[in-house]
Amino acid sequence: MTETEVKARRAAERAPVDERPRRQAPTFVIRPAPRWPHLDFAELLHYRELLGTFVWRDIKVRYKQTFLGVAWALLVPVFTAAVYVVVFGKFAKFPSGLKPYPLLVFAGLLPMQCFSSALNGSSVSLVANSALVTKVYFPRVLLPLAAVLVPVVDFALGMLVLVGLMARYRNWPKFPEFFLAPAFVLLALVTALGAGFLLSALNTRYRDVPYAIPVFMQVLPFVSAVPYALNEVPLKWQWILSINPISTVVTGWRWCVIGGAPPNPQMTLLSVGVALLLLLGGLAFFRASEPRFADTI
Repeated sequence: MTETEVKARRAAERAPVDERPRRQAPTFVIRPAPRWPHLDFAELLHYRELLGTFVWRDIKVRYKQTFLGVAWALLVPVFTAAVYVVVFGKFAKFPSGLKPYPLLVFAGLLPMQCFSSALNGSSVSLVANSALVTKVYFPRVLLPLAAVLVPVVDFALGMLVLVGLMARYRNWPKFPEFFLAPAFVLLALVTALGAGFLLSALNTRYRDVPYAIPVFMQVLPFVSAVPYALNEVPLKWQWILSINPISTVVTGWRWCVIGGAPPNPQMTLLSVGVALLLLLGGLAFFRASEPRFADTI
């Protein structure tokens, strides 16, 4: 440093604190969220660590202080599949196509229960986190989104049982159909997220939602082709059932992993269109209701 620079530095150190130059603090402007179906991906990327925290927290709490722990992720679909096999396979003789009925049912139950768990979690996500919603700012869409991602862990664990059944019946997936399986799981999650946006926003005002969902879930497996092969029912009913995106999820997943009948392309497009409309409609309602969450929750 030159002599001039040294003198300037010493003079700055002797100057009163108020006269020293200060750094300009960053300014954050919080504006109301737009009420049209819009996701701010830049903001979601900024809060990605918070999303991961929500997901990890829900995974830990899911089986906290349980005796069997994560074994419930295996036992629930196994017990449910056993009931389906005895009641609908042995007595009712539901059509299963060319596949063993236990394998057909369990392959359909996995994506069905993933959707069910995602919908249940996302629909109550705002009320369950009311302390956060009313006190701090963060993108509210993170709560339903995190609730939809948590069941993927149970789905992955349930795959262990499915692999065991595939080995038991010597029925292995075919290529390249197997690589399309994640697309049908994604369709289930998109459907659950769209419905979760709508129901979570409704649940902040009307607490009937947690009571209505179990009634809906009791009927959903039967209109989603879980206990039977969709291609075995009359064609007109296939079109009607395809309005429900989960029927395409179940049929497409079976086609990819156990070599079941392929889904009809036109029916698949219908299901995808319904799922996207549900996502956009649910997100629009969520955005329109978001400014009132802290007051009505």
